[in-house]
Amino acid sequence: MEELSLITNMVKQEMDAAIKHLDHAFQKIRAGRASTTMVQDVMVEYYGAPTPINQVANVSVPDAMTICIQPWDRTAIGAIEKAIIISNLGFAPSNNGENIILNVPPLTEERRRELAKQAKVESEQSKITIRNARQDGMKELKKLDGVSEDLIKGSEDEIQQLTDKYVKLCDDHLKIKEADIMKV
Repeated sequence: MEELSLITNMVKQEMDAAIKHLDHAFQKIRAGRASTTMVQDVMVEYYGAPTPINQVANVSVPDAMTICIQPWDRTAIGAIEKAIIISNLGFAPSNNGENIILNVPPLTEERRRELAKQAKVESEQSKITIRNARQDGMKELKKLDGVSEDLIKGSEDEIQQLTDKYVKLCDDHLKIKEADIMKV
């Protein structure tokens, strides 16, 4: 039945989106190396409008422990510095009049544990999203009229298998991220 496969595909797409979101969230959790993704969500108050940092400056990583932000408009340096401080990323920005330099400090054992906990929270959020997608799919199956119980049961089993697969995927991604964070 076409309706059954549509529901299963909808559930699969939601679960794929949960994994993509998890990967994106993990990119922001630093593991001791500088990365432009660490500041990509910083919003700068630029001419009265909140603007993503990459739209007001060039963000680069000259070495493993430094992020360099070079504004296209020098008058925005103060606003960028303020946005970085407000974003609570744990960086102390320094500027030389042309660039803003963020030194990424080496991670302490305590900070590594905090980041591992943060990664676990992100993983759990993705699992919740996956389970909600399963629940939505099951509700949609129950709404169908004129479909045999055997076909519905088969689709329910398929959705449960997808759920198990994606939950395991979350766990696998978490193990990799935790190993990356805890590596000295």
